[in-house]
Amino acid sequence: MSAVWAHFKICEDDRSKAECKLCAGKVSRGGKESTSFNTSNLIKHLRTLHHPEYTEFAKANAKPQQPTLTQVLEKREKMSRENPRAVKITEALTHFIALDDQPLSVVDNVGFRRLLSTLEPRYEIPSRPYITDVMVPKLFEDVKKKVRDQVNKASALSFTTDIWTSSVCPMSLLSLTAQWLDEEFIRHHVTLHAKSFRGSHTSQSIAGAFDSMLQTWNIPKTFVHAVLRDNARNMIKAMSDAELPSLPCTAHTLQLVVHEGLLSQRSVTDAVAVGRKIVGHFKHSALANSRLEDIQLEINQPAKRLQQDVQTRWNSTFYMIQSLIEQKRALGIYVSEYGLPDTLTGHQWILLEKVLSVLGPFEELTRKVSSSDAMAADVIPAVTVLHRFLTRETDEDHGVKAMKGTLAAAVRKRFTDVEANPLYSIATLLHPRYKNRFFSNATTAAHAKEVLKLELLRLPGELDKQEDHDLNEPPSRKPRTDQTTSSLDSIFDEIADEQASASVGTAAVGSSVQVETYLGEAVISQEDKPLQYWVVNKVRFPTLARLAGRYLSAPCTSVDSERLFSSVSHIVSESRNRLTADHAEMILFIKKNLPLTFSKEA
Repeated sequence: MSAVWAHFKICEDDRSKAECKLCAGKVSRGGKESTSFNTSNLIKHLRTLHHPEYTEFAKANAKPQQPTLTQVLEKREKMSRENPRAVKITEALTHFIALDDQPLSVVDNVGFRRLLSTLEPRYEIPSRPYITDVMVPKLFEDVKKKVRDQVNKASALSFTTDIWTSSVCPMSLLSLTAQWLDEEFIRHHVTLHAKSFRGSHTSQSIAGAFDSMLQTWNIPKTFVHAVLRDNARNMIKAMSDAELPSLPCTAHTLQLVVHEGLLSQRSVTDAVAVGRKIVGHFKHSALANSRLEDIQLEINQPAKRLQQDVQTRWNSTFYMIQSLIEQKRALGIYVSEYGLPDTLTGHQWILLEKVLSVLGPFEELTRKVSSSDAMAADVIPAVTVLHRFLTRETDEDHGVKAMKGTLAAAVRKRFTDVEANPLYSIATLLHPRYKNRFFSNATTAAHAKEVLKLELLRLPGELDKQEDHDLNEPPSRKPRTDQTTSSLDSIFDEIADEQASASVGTAAVGSSVQVETYLGEAVISQEDKPLQYWVVNKVRFPTLARLAGRYLSAPCTSVDSERLFSSVSHIVSESRNRLTADHAEMILFIKKNLPLTFSKEA
């Protein structure tokens, strides 16, 4: 319908005429028969008597102008590389390659070129050398500048490091990730290096590489709070040679505990080896796997594949045993119908079930310490809770007492010096959920408190500026709920409640005021956030808050570096095995930091 009808309506008594809504005048529609009706007279009426409405109507119905020959040619002509739209597309293309693990050769792929040509025919796709030699280094420098601006604001930094060797090309990389807490106790994570590491992995080489990496970012060693590394001797000595405070990866230490305390036992290793052979049979045979799925559906079980373990990760062995026990009935039916290269005896099934029950808390603890918000402050309480679980005698200990005993001995051996290390003990005291409640005895707790007081005295500035703050009135706190999510959580609450009455503040003067008042107050519940506690209480305990910002910045594992190398395995792959170490580092650096530094522009 023509837009002119917005100003007219058909006359009810004579359909050959239209009534103007503006002046009520009647205008012929062009004839008496419907076949001759048109809107020409209506438009003339608007043009003659109602000029403003006609102007509006004419604009709305104006036909687009025919483009000139020059305009047509411009639309077909390729954009120059400096064209603002071309620059934006090229930058987005570089982001796509770095963030989505695309090979640099993607710009030569026929399908990809056809896609870009369809989206923007005038865009000239840059060559692979241009992306490699110009765009990737440019983006790397842009991201590096933003990361440097962030790092320069930190007063204390904690790091993780590890060494990775490629399986598809002769390349080794040394990682360096950093994290810190800002003045508002917000945690920041950045990747600083995945540095090419050639030659022998000696402690001297590692120490030299570390010095070089810190110098690249102008980070003085006094700003280094702790470096999380694995338990390898060369890495331990390297940190000592570089004069850097370091901590072992707690997840790696738990791995050693489980292997030494349990998986090294002959009966357990034999049962696990049989289970591994069973899982391998289904992994390498599509027919066997489909038959097992049919059996699972027949007995109303969800069709789930058995999990293969990785011998270097004990928790993958835990998940493999768990999947075997879940499918025990289906596997029994499968054996009776088709057979297997090896089978578990009745005694081995019982043994694996006991192993699963004993290792459950270790698996839970490994998940917790590997989370992105885990801290070095979590280690002492975790060891205390784990030791109580292993040494507590219950009615369910029949058949697992020896297992728990060997694991308890391994925990004591591997974590023997943890309470004597100030990086752990001070962090634990400054964690409002733990304070001095989780040390093994009163003597070590008292010693840790004295070490904390000495550390406070080393801070510049006057310690006890109380101003008008009342240290004896803590802020309101959520009551602890009785709901727990696991056996470890219940033990955690049990220990915290036991120590509550023994942690009453005593009279203190000078540098002890903040410490005694803080430790004398109740711990926060597991539902409360420890960093939020310091946001609220930094006015009450200003000096302790400064120290908390340093000690609570340290993670308890080197998981950040492990995750970094998981990304490297996607970047340095079969389709990218010609990538140089320098370009691999640049792409990895962009991939890990671009979402953080360009989040507002994304």
